[in-house]
Amino acid sequence: MSLLTHYHTLQGGKFFGSLYDVKKQNPFPDRECVVRASAIRRKNLSVKKLSDDEQSRERAALRIHESSSDQRKVLVDGSSAEDDYLRVQEGSAMESVGVPSRNTVLQACIFTSALIGLLGLTIRQLSHVASVEGLPIHDCSMEVQFGFEMWHLELITGLVVLISSSRYLLLRTWPDFAESTEAANQQVLTSLQPLDYIVVAFLPGVGEELLFRGALLPLFGINIVSIAVVAAIFGALHLGSGRKYSFAIWATFVGFVYGYSTVLSSSIVVPMASHVLNNLVGGILWRYSLKSNQVDVK
Repeated sequence: MSLLTHYHTLQGGKFFGSLYDVKKQNPFPDRECVVRASAIRRKNLSVKKLSDDEQSRERAALRIHESSSDQRKVLVDGSSAEDDYLRVQEGSAMESVGVPSRNTVLQACIFTSALIGLLGLTIRQLSHVASVEGLPIHDCSMEVQFGFEMWHLELITGLVVLISSSRYLLLRTWPDFAESTEAANQQVLTSLQPLDYIVVAFLPGVGEELLFRGALLPLFGINIVSIAVVAAIFGALHLGSGRKYSFAIWATFVGFVYGYSTVLSSSIVVPMASHVLNNLVGGILWRYSLKSNQVDVK
């Protein structure tokens, strides 16, 4: 054996001896790497979970702080949680039923009331001209005037009490009428602000009375038959938009009462004031009952 061969043999022995010593110290190096990697992953997951828990606690603390701020805001602004809940419920009702927006309701109310009132004034003026010309037509402007006397206040008060109390009793005893009334109120009042109730109570009350009791009633004649006919027309026009025949019957009764008060007082102011006040009372009671029901649900 040459010197070079002996050298390689010695070197090889050292190499294999070193390799044997390494394997003897760590016979499964790959498994150790896997174990170390698993331990690192578990540590990272623990750190991440701890971080997530801390973030959750921070978010919970933030929500509590915001809730406290909202409660303090309620005390400062004077608003109530019931009002916020009511607005949310009203928004939900608008979306589910398809209720028109506030601007749509107000515009329709203004336009329709103005048109009806203008028609009533036109009929009154034309009947006056025709009567002056000698035609056999009742002068509406002379039969029913815009006069007012102190005793009319008692008559107006009596009409408001009679109609409002009758409506209240019917809502409690006539389910079909209650359903029709609720449908009508939702269509008109749901999207409105409280002060808007004055507008939707005043304009229709004035416009409708100008046409039905200020023009059609005296045009047909100041008698019980004319009162009934005009009341029936008034009631029939209150059908639709979820309102059933029960609501038309109710409107006919109301129209008859207004017509009778017009004949009794010879003034259009009496049915106008009664109509406006009854509309306002009905709207306020509906909103109050809606708010009470939502609070009871809570």
